[in-house]
Formats: sequence, C-alpha cells, structure tokens
Amino acid sequence: MNKKFPFDPSIKHHLIIAISLAIWIFVFLYFTEPFDVNVFSDSEKLIYLPLYGVLGAICYVLFLPVQHFLFIKNNRNWFIKTELLFFLIFIFIGIIATRLFYLYVIVPGEPFPHDLSYQLKTIILPVFATILPIILFGRFAFGKYKNKKTEAQKIEIKGQGNYEGLRLYLNDVICIQSSDNYIEVFYILGDDLKKSLIRNKLSIITAEFPQLLRTHRSFLINPHHFVQWKTENSKLFTLLSHHIEVPVSRTYQNEVKLVLNSTTE
Repeated sequence: MNKKFPFDPSIKHHLIIAISLAIWIFVFLYFTEPFDVNVFSDSEKLIYLPLYGVLGAICYVLFLPVQHFLFIKNNRNWFIKTELLFFLIFIFIGIIATRLFYLYVIVPGEPFPHDLSYQLKTIILPVFATILPIILFGRFAFGKYKNKKTEAQKIEIKGQGNYEGLRLYLNDVICIQSSDNYIEVFYILGDDLKKSLIRNKLSIITAEFPQLLRTHRSFLINPHHFVQWKTENSKLFTLLSHHIEVPVSRTYQNEVKLVLNSTTE
C-alpha cells in the first residue's frame, strides 16, 4: 500500500481524462442501453446521455483539489493507497450524483421511481465496471510518461569511485564547492538542504555541466537559485536559496554579473 504509484499532477492531463470519461460514458449508455435508456427517444438520448457523461467528468474534476492537497502533503509523492482513496471517493461521489440526477432531472415528480438498489445493479455498477479500468489506465499511462520525461531531465554528478555519485534534477542543485580532491554538492531534497561529498574535481564538473556558473576558483553556482547580490568589505557575494553565500572573485565578476543580471530581468 505504501508503494509509489506512477502519478502525473498535471491538471491538463487530468482534464483530458475527464473529457475522455464523458465521451466513453455517453458511448457506453447509447449502445448498451442499460436501465431505462431504451425507453428514451433518439432525441432524448442525445439530450440526457451526454449529460450523464458530463456528470461523470464533473465527479472526476471535483476530486482534483483534494488530489493536489494529498500530493503536496505526501511531499509530492503518490502511493497505491492514495490511488485507492481516489477511486473510493470517486465512486462515492459518482453514486450520489447519479442518483440525484436520475431523481431530479430524468424522472422529476414521478410517483414511483426505481429504488437505489435497482439503479445500482442496472446502471451505476455496470458503468463503473467499464470506466474504472479506463481511468486507471489513463492515470497510470500519464504517470509513467511523466516519470520517464522527468528522469530524462536529471543529471548525474559522478565521482571517481565505483559507487560515488548523485543523480539529481538540475534545478535541485544549488552550488558546488571544491574541497581538496573532493567536491561538496549543495542540493535540495524535498524541502530540505542536503550536502554530499564526492571525489572529483571542480574543473571536470564545469566542463560537464555548462549550465552551472563559475564564480570563484572553488565554487560553481546554479543561476536558477540566485536571490540577490551582497557586498562585504569590498568583496562581492551571491546570495542563493537556503541563505547560502558564495564569493565572486574579480576574475569571474563580469561574466557572473552578465549572466545573473539577465536571469532577473
């Protein structure tokens, strides 16, 4: 249950799932005619059945704010148990919405509407049996695609040893400091600042990752994390995320100012 589930938080992709869901519900009801659908005229089918589809899409979209909250609460992770919670809430909301739609839109004022158990057996559960696998597949596919795309955006800072190195998103790297025959990488993991010591040379890292900016013979910084300039005793420093101060030597000042000033414009 605590195993991670491939998940894509993109609202755009979930709206695609919702629209696909609406279309599929309409197609399923139109061609299988469960419940009392067969008593509708052709014109009534084209009025009421699309509304059932829209209702399904709305039930899906209603969960998205809760989904976002759970995703952030779990440190931007999504688990199998969270996915099961989504489906339980979706089914619960769907049953209530479908029942109310039937009573107040399809048969308003009818003296003897079908009871809930009959409606569950003849329309709601059969529809859920067909749409839930489609929703699961769509969410899983978008999640796998997002994970694959995300992995491609990672960089690997290698060490000279066989088991040394870090694999990180470029924008999670704040700065790298040279320390004798080692480099110390400052990076973000979740919301926390981390440091790792790796056996390598700063000159090698500079050549491998031109996205990082040399500010000093002992420092590389990620311009993405630049906050502001700071001067102290006629010396120039860059203030980065997590209150990290990095010196800027005279050798690199012109280039550093040019790059960092352009990133803030």
